Amino acid sequence: RGTVHQWHCAHMGHMNVMWYVGKFDEATWNLAAMTGMTSQYLKEKNRGMAAVEQRIKYRKAAIAGDVVTVRTAIVEVRPKLVRFVHEMRRGDLGDWLATMMVTGVHIDTVARKSATFEPHIFELSQKFLAPDPTLWDKWPQEAAHLE
Repeated sequence: RGTVHQWHCAHMGHMNVMWYVGKFDEATWNLAAMTGMTSQYLKEKNRGMAAVEQRIKYRKAAIAGDVVTVRTAIVEVRPKLVRFVHEMRRGDLGDWLATMMVTGVHIDTVARKSATFEPHIFELSQKFLAPDPTLWDKWPQEAAHLE
């Protein structure tokens, strides 16, 4: 959850695209922590995540004063890769503002190459799988809706 501040808004009066990405990024790091990829884990194990693909669909404008909620579901988890979808709404179940689909790769930050998720992270990630595992295939249709 977050608030759209006046300084997030462009000259057209609605939140600038860079702030949509920023709010989605905050949700990404919350998801990472919930799956065991805390900042402590990332530092101690020399691990990180690299976004290799992001697709955003904007539906309605967020304006100053709006409270926005981002809900997230994992679409696919493989040994070194995760795909997930973020959905931004005004309030909790208000207007659907935007959706972002992301592919991220788990990396070894020293070797600078992909690395296999540790078993506990892979297992925790399964708990956040989307109810409809075909969401990725249906993009950019309206099916990315997480309700």
